[in-house]
Amino acid sequence: MFATLGRFVYRARFTVLALLVAILAAAGAFGLGLGDRLSQSGWDDPGSESVAAERIVKDAFGRDNAGDVVVLFTAPDGFTVDDPEFASEARQLLTQIRDDNPSEVDFVRSYWDSDALHMLATPDRQHAIASIGLLGENDTEVLANFQTIKSQFDANDSSLQLAGLQPVANALSQGMEDDIKRMELIALPAVAVLLFFIFRGVVAAALPVIIGVLTVGGAWGVTRLLTGVVEVNVFAQSVISLIGLGLAIDYGLFVVSRFREELAEGYDVPDAVRRTVATAGRTVVFSATIIAISLGGLLVFPQGFLKSVAYGAIAAVSIAALLAVTVLPALLSILGRKVDALGFAKLRPTKPAAEMQHTFWGRIAGWSIKRPLRVAVPVTIGLLLLVIPFGNIQFGGMSENYLPPDNETRIAQQQFDELFPTFRTKPIKVVITGDISATGDVLRQANEVPGFTGAFELESRAQNVVVLSAGLVDEATAGDAIGGLRAIDVPDGTEVLVGGGPAIERDSIDAMVTMMPLMAVVVVLITTLLMFLAFGSLTLPIKAVVMTALSLGSTLGILTWIFIDGHGASLLNFTPGPLMAAVVVLIVAIIYGLSTDYEIFLVSRMVEARAKGASTSEAIRMGTAQTGHIITAAALILIVVTGAFGFSEIAMMKYIAFGMIAALIIDATVIRMLLVPSVMRLLGEDCWWAPEWMKRIQRKIGLQEHELEDELRPGSTGAPRLTSETLAAGGSREELAQRP
Repeated sequence: MFATLGRFVYRARFTVLALLVAILAAAGAFGLGLGDRLSQSGWDDPGSESVAAERIVKDAFGRDNAGDVVVLFTAPDGFTVDDPEFASEARQLLTQIRDDNPSEVDFVRSYWDSDALHMLATPDRQHAIASIGLLGENDTEVLANFQTIKSQFDANDSSLQLAGLQPVANALSQGMEDDIKRMELIALPAVAVLLFFIFRGVVAAALPVIIGVLTVGGAWGVTRLLTGVVEVNVFAQSVISLIGLGLAIDYGLFVVSRFREELAEGYDVPDAVRRTVATAGRTVVFSATIIAISLGGLLVFPQGFLKSVAYGAIAAVSIAALLAVTVLPALLSILGRKVDALGFAKLRPTKPAAEMQHTFWGRIAGWSIKRPLRVAVPVTIGLLLLVIPFGNIQFGGMSENYLPPDNETRIAQQQFDELFPTFRTKPIKVVITGDISATGDVLRQANEVPGFTGAFELESRAQNVVVLSAGLVDEATAGDAIGGLRAIDVPDGTEVLVGGGPAIERDSIDAMVTMMPLMAVVVVLITTLLMFLAFGSLTLPIKAVVMTALSLGSTLGILTWIFIDGHGASLLNFTPGPLMAAVVVLIVAIIYGLSTDYEIFLVSRMVEARAKGASTSEAIRMGTAQTGHIITAAALILIVVTGAFGFSEIAMMKYIAFGMIAALIIDATVIRMLLVPSVMRLLGEDCWWAPEWMKRIQRKIGLQEHELEDELRPGSTGAPRLTSETLAAGGSREELAQRP
């Protein structure tokens, strides 16, 4: 099928190029408006008790918007907030905000209101607060309304600071937008330079970048279409850009490298294009399928955030694979041998397959194969030691602590929490429905639960609904406090639900922890089955899962050591603390997909060599030699792309960036170049084992890569089979004798 696709693309190269580029360019133009259609919602579990409580409160009393914006006023030295001039200016500002924004502001309540509580000012009257409730049916509309009024506060006025849910959300959203710009300004040029040194030519280096830009544009267009059907979280845009650009350039690198290799083997351009699509193109599509399945595992979770990221990332991966087997081969068909133009390719020509074993990567593989136990044992022990810190993992919700320590919004929020400890922008709520005559008993039991800033107070009351609320002393201990409230003895006929921001976050974490095993089982089973159908071996997929687990576990251990234990926090400008469970789940899916991606590229060349008659050791050595430099280059490219996000001000984006960087370094060097060859050498012929009945099924389904027809090359009678005589020119007879 892929060989046929390669022939078609060559023959219709101009049509394929014009049609797909036009479609993706239009999609990219359409996708420029994606940012305006993204949502701030989707972090919660819609089926949880806390969300049900929130729904009851909203239906009965409207959305609780008291914590939307908190304006913290600070009087100058020697004055108080009761000073007539200071109080007059504060009232004037708040009145103007309310009167000038009737479509955005629901209410303004402050210390200077006639019915204000004295608790809205500190005992020394140096500080006072005002609460601004915003209009809006959902988080996205509320944030947009805040952004409208934000500019009306004088940023240079040292007497006021903005805290509350919306200023924090706005700071996080702005940080993510800055990440996209940083990637465009830093990552793309850096990747282009890196590709030039990899390919030693401007033309070859430009091709993967073109594919990357088209992929991101197309993915943005598809995701904007999705916003008309499902809610897509704003966080998805950063992930789409990161994954789409990185994988598209990686796939471009694999395809262009294989095309140059086929030219070096002596094939003419039409045959080189056909063979490239039939080999590297097939592997790219298979790899993209595996990554899409890994990301699709996010769909088992109830959170809209994870679902929206999955939709966007799968779109990006699919487009990247499509372009790698259509637009890129069409460009190669047009360029032909001019793919090496404008560069130094002649100083470092691409080697034919039989000569690859003499490269650095071939020697590394040979060294690992000759010392399998001495390589596999210490490497495995080292990776397992890196897993140990993961035992300290802690999960938390979205908060100002994801902002840098010197961020003005974070400082304002922390100062507000310190000065007004009995007030919280995200209180815990006890919602009583049904027979509300038991409210007194419930209130008494609720006040016996430790961990709150004060006694529960009546927040709202209707005919059949009563809402009690109190603030948490420390959200890190929210689980114990919420559990205590849910253990209250409730009389028959009365229903008590625990809600509020911290409860919603805790329920969301619990849902993800509960669903994580299901995601793991589903993804592992499907990817193992697909790899078996492609490689015809049951051992290789199981080995791939084990290698991926080692890579993933060591990466999560490193991240825990950094972001929770706090090593390097001052250098990286973040505050160590609990991580968002959703981000941890996301990084697991991404790393699993990338790790399996590199495994497929490596093993596919081994299987190809094996199909041509190579022994196990020869197949391992040739597969590693032929892909080592490409996998390393691909990892470097993704490191550069994710490195741009490493400069993010948002801690969870740093977590994703450094997680991918750690995984790529471990995966592309230690695991693929050392551990995989040594383990496969220890397995020997068992590498290719599968029950005979499974092999019969595999041969019937036909996902395996069939051996390509031999094309006549100049001066030859056909493509040689990879035997000891053709592969081992660089090895001694003794080495050959030792090879199984």
